[in-house]
Amino acid sequence: MAGEETLVSSVAGRYAAALFDLAREADAIAAVKADLDRFDSLVAESPDLTRLVRSPVFSTQEQLQALGAMLDRAGIGGLAAKFILLVTRNRRLFAVRNMVKAFHQLVADYRGQATAEVTVAEPLKDEHGAALKSALKAVSGKDIDLSVKIDPAIIGGVVVKLGSRMVDSSLRTKLNAIRHAMKEAR
Repeated sequence: MAGEETLVSSVAGRYAAALFDLAREADAIAAVKADLDRFDSLVAESPDLTRLVRSPVFSTQEQLQALGAMLDRAGIGGLAAKFILLVTRNRRLFAVRNMVKAFHQLVADYRGQATAEVTVAEPLKDEHGAALKSALKAVSGKDIDLSVKIDPAIIGGVVVKLGSRMVDSSLRTKLNAIRHAMKEAR
C-alpha cells in the first residue's frame, strides 16, 4: 500500500495514473503500453534521443518538433503520442521514462501481475525459468513476468527482485561474505 501511495504522489506517478485512466476508458491499455514500450526502447538505444529527452537546454518547441517527427517515423500514435507531446509541452519530458515505468506498474497491478527482475550469470533454461516463475507466484500470489538480465560478474546463482523484496544468492555475494569473514578472523 505504501508503495502505491509513493507511486501516485510522484510527478511520474500522477502522469502515469492519468494516462492509465484514459487508456482504460478508451479500452486501449495494450496499445498504449506497446507504444510506450517502443518509445522507451528508442530512448534507451539512442544517446541523441536520450539527450533530447533529459537535457533542459532544448526548448519546448525544439523537443516537440523532434519528437513529433520521431513518433511519426516510429509509428507511435494515438493516446501514447498525445501523452508524450503533452509531457513535452508541460516541460516534464525529463521524467518520461519514469512515467513509462509507473504506467507498467499500474498495468501489472490492474492485470494481477508482478514483474520480477532476475539477474543470472548465463541465460536461464526454459525449465528453470518456469520453476522460478512458479516459486515466485506461490510467494506473491500474482502471475509473474520475468525480466531477465545477464551479468557474468555474479559468477553463478541468481539475484531476484520482486517489488520491494530482494534475494541475492549469487556466488559473488557468497564469496564476498566469505572474504569478509576471513578478514575478521585474522
